[in-house]
Amino acid sequence: MSATPNRDIREIIREEPLMHRPILKALAAGPLTVPEIAEAIGRPADEVLFWVMGMRRYGMVTESKDPTDEGYFSYGAVGGGVPS
Repeated sequence: MSATPNRDIREIIREEPLMHRPILKALAAGPLTVPEIAEAIGRPADEVLFWVMGMRRYGMVTESKDPTDEGYFSYGAVGGGVPS
């Protein structure tokens, strides 16, 4: 589950629309941190961070007010979650 070395950031960002559904599906059971989302969808946490931040910007997910004991914020799906 490690990132591909030297993967172009533009490639990661282009994949964001494709990753909405798997991320929202992972969040259907409740809020998760970025590392937990990464584990649930089988992708590297550094890439998941880009996708979640894009989804946050567009109001698809929301973050918790307080971080976990490990210092991570949890993210939850806004509205109905997984689009049909």
